[in-house]
Order: sequence, then structure tokens, then C-alpha cells
Amino acid sequence: MDINIKNLKDVTVVEMAGDIDANTAPTVQKEVLPLAKPGSKILLDMTKVPYTSSAGLRLLLSLYRQVTGNDGQLVLVGLSEEIQDTMSITGFLEFFTRFDDVDAGLKALM
Repeated sequence: MDINIKNLKDVTVVEMAGDIDANTAPTVQKEVLPLAKPGSKILLDMTKVPYTSSAGLRLLLSLYRQVTGNDGQLVLVGLSEEIQDTMSITGFLEFFTRFDDVDAGLKALM
């Protein structure tokens, strides 16, 4: 799992590449959850994430709760069809604001 974090104005963009599963979810959690500060705006670019296991779904839900609990905003970008289907079946998809590309996600947050 590769994670690249950068700030564009007041938005934190987290680019991830690789599967999010039981082996990689703890690393992602360690890197990403601390970004959920009060009023934070986080764009999670998952364009290069082909697969997420239940551990990855739990991580996303945890991040969502942390961000929204701190009056922040979270946007998911570039979800694969497989991940969208899984999130839809589990009911997770309704929690998240999502866009097809980074530009659209940034516009929504700015």
C-alpha cells in the first residue's frame, strides 16, 4: 500500500495505491486517521485501489465517523465498481460523498 498525503489550500488529499485488506488497513489507519482534526477537509483518492476487504470498509467507516464527529468533510474519489458494489450491499455507500475524479471532489470541498 502506497500512501501519499498532500495539502491543497485547506484540503488534505490522500492518494492511495494498492489493496486495503487486513494486512494494509492498520498502516492506512495509522497514516490517515490522525488527519481527522476539527474542521478538516479530506479527499480520499482511491483511483488506484482495486480492492478493499471488510477491514478496509471498517477503516473507511471509522474515518467517516472521526471526520464528521469533528465537523469535518470527507469525500471519496475514484471508487472502483467492485468497491462501490460492496459498499452499496453493506449500506456503507450512503454515508459517503463521492466523485469520479479529484477535480470534482476538490470543487465540492472548496
